[in-house]
Amino acid sequence: MELSQLARKEIVNLYDGSRLGFVGESDFVIDDKTGRILAMIIYPKGLGAKVKNTRELVIPWQAVKKIGEEIMVVEIAPDRSPHKFSFHE
Repeated sequence: MELSQLARKEIVNLYDGSRLGFVGESDFVIDDKTGRILAMIIYPKGLGAKVKNTRELVIPWQAVKKIGEEIMVVEIAPDRSPHKFSFHE
């Protein structure tokens, strides 16, 4: 799969069906030694994004369950704080 194809996919949370954004609007955390993707970082959009207290959502790559034709399915339960994951799990 090419990066341009991946960038157009919408990210959907399997846990609650929420739409989290698009892959192309996120950043990747990549291990510089292995080249493996460790996580995706999704930044908030809209007026709330301009508030300094607004936090990004860090999705560990292990939470990616399926990459389909149009969407990427991730599983993030509300009882887990996604921005507190260690990238070395």
